[in-house]
Amino acid sequence: MYASIHPLTTEQRLEAITKHLVGIPSINGTSGEVEVAGELFRILSSFPYFQEHPEHLWMQPVENDPIGRKNVFAFVEGKSFSKKTIIYHSHIDTVGVEDFGQLKDSAFSPDALAEFFSSYENDDELRRDAQSGDWMFGRGAVDMKSGAAVHMVNLLHFSEHRDELEGNLLLLLNGDEESEHRGIIGALAELNRLQAEQGLEYALAINTDFITPLYDGDPHRYIYTGAAGKILPCFHIYGREVHVGDTLSGIDPNFIAAKLTERFHNRYELAEQIEGELVLPPTCLYQRDTKDIYTVQTASSSHLYFNYFVYEDTPGEILGKLLRETKNVCAETEQYLQEQFQQYIRFTGLPTRDLSWEIDVVTYEEYMQQLIEQGIDVQPIIEQAIADSKSDDFREISFEIAGALQEADPAKKARVIVFFAPPFLPHNYLKTDVARDAAIQETLTAILAEASAATGEQFALKKFFPYLADGSFLSIHETEDELAPLLNNLPEWETFFPIPYKAIQGLDIPSVNMGVYGKDGHKWTERLYKPYSFGVLPGLIRTATVALLAQAAESGLQPA
Repeated sequence: MYASIHPLTTEQRLEAITKHLVGIPSINGTSGEVEVAGELFRILSSFPYFQEHPEHLWMQPVENDPIGRKNVFAFVEGKSFSKKTIIYHSHIDTVGVEDFGQLKDSAFSPDALAEFFSSYENDDELRRDAQSGDWMFGRGAVDMKSGAAVHMVNLLHFSEHRDELEGNLLLLLNGDEESEHRGIIGALAELNRLQAEQGLEYALAINTDFITPLYDGDPHRYIYTGAAGKILPCFHIYGREVHVGDTLSGIDPNFIAAKLTERFHNRYELAEQIEGELVLPPTCLYQRDTKDIYTVQTASSSHLYFNYFVYEDTPGEILGKLLRETKNVCAETEQYLQEQFQQYIRFTGLPTRDLSWEIDVVTYEEYMQQLIEQGIDVQPIIEQAIADSKSDDFREISFEIAGALQEADPAKKARVIVFFAPPFLPHNYLKTDVARDAAIQETLTAILAEASAATGEQFALKKFFPYLADGSFLSIHETEDELAPLLNNLPEWETFFPIPYKAIQGLDIPSVNMGVYGKDGHKWTERLYKPYSFGVLPGLIRTATVALLAQAAESGLQPA
């Protein structure tokens, strides 16, 4: 491809590469992820620098990946012989295209979509954007084939101007960001290998995941100095099933699940309070009981989990909130159910019954210990649950493990077991009390001020990228003790979602997001704003690269 883009301007190069990449369907979990990685390798291999240094371009198979994903690495060595290195990284997978409806066949055709939206009567803003010619449509245009293209074009620039670099560049293009993050997790081993064998010192990682307006009329271009983490709290709820003719004597797990959803879902009081940042509350992603067919018996158990963003809190602090709220919900439920039963007895005149409404609340770790103290060997139960599972969903298997343990418990008490399931994303952000991080923050602030004066863009420097991003996996702030509440309550994590936290701690790479700009990511109206993404952003990243490598070379830029 180099021959065709060589005569073009930076903006034209970016548009050509982005449009080409959008045309390759690389939907998460499909063979398209493998195909696009191969095409990216082919494009990069056409660059003169990699023609001359083919050993600096390679593909890394992601270990144990179900579809054979590969990460693409490209290394450009600066002329200063420094080991300081900045990582450019971008994901190359997309979400699906079901939302395009009858336009599914055009989902990967920017030109066809631009033509369609140019005469679209149901959204004036959308029609104006299409008619302006300033926007590129298509699945992956903004999230984030354009981000990969920006890194590739900048890598090409520096490969032809190596004298500008007081250090090196390492490009990482990976898949599976939209699901289990297997790409970036697999890349950690390669980053550690390069660190050990080549002595590379990673000064910073720059991600180009998309940015978007945060409110109507928002004029800002956001630069983020970190990424929020994610934890997935799960609730296995075991009740007391009864015939619907005797429902007042039962404990319905669906009722408890509904109360927990009411207590947690979008409850902003549970969001971290960080001034100036866009922080989000827990969100229910799954709620259902375990009945397979219709019967007139109430359910015996119900399952529930939430998306829970992590900004500065530790797993222990989050688990404490979860247990407090769950115990309050169960206490309220006990009182309510008892009151309803007593009203039923008073009204009917029937004799009362000796029933308990107590609902036990335990963590997975606590419950395991309780069973062990009763002489129950839990490991064979867990292994049998895994062997019997017909699911390939890590979350479903986790629930099956919790259910198998509950079945082995002779007490058969109504109970809520609180645990975590994959995926877990660490939070990664610059700390103002760390010299290296403070220096990066200061340099970025100065660069944005200069860029704003030169371009007229209004930049805003924020701490947390408001969505999930692969940069989370490049650093982890927790100590091993602080991670214990997570790991001890994440069933069989070493098997299903091995978290290489020691490798992440060893890398400790700060990651900033300087993203392409657009609207409606993950929607059929997804579109990229070309004047900023192709015209302003590449130069901004190049300026930051040169300045931050120079700073790293001069100061050493150590974490402490």
